[in-house]
Amino acid sequence: MLEYLLRLALLLPLLGGLIWGSLWLTRWLQTRLHGAPGAAGGARQLQLIETSLIAPGMKLAVVRFHDREILLGCTRQGMVRLGEAPAAVVTLPENA
Repeated sequence: MLEYLLRLALLLPLLGGLIWGSLWLTRWLQTRLHGAPGAAGGARQLQLIETSLIAPGMKLAVVRFHDREILLGCTRQGMVRLGEAPAAVVTLPENA
């Protein structure tokens, strides 16, 4: 019984450390691979504007790329460009 408790006291903190380390590594890799907003010398060129789920595994996405808004159809097999338009300019009303 004492051997079991010693193993448990050793392995539980080790398991907790492995879980914490893997979560930290995942978060670190996501920021390194995708880049932080505004990183690499300025604004990002690709921006996700909106998504809409059509059916399981199918959705529409609007992305802004080089001052163009592009409508994409996304499925499990890939993406298709469905349409393209100049990016809309959003103006906010002035408070008098």
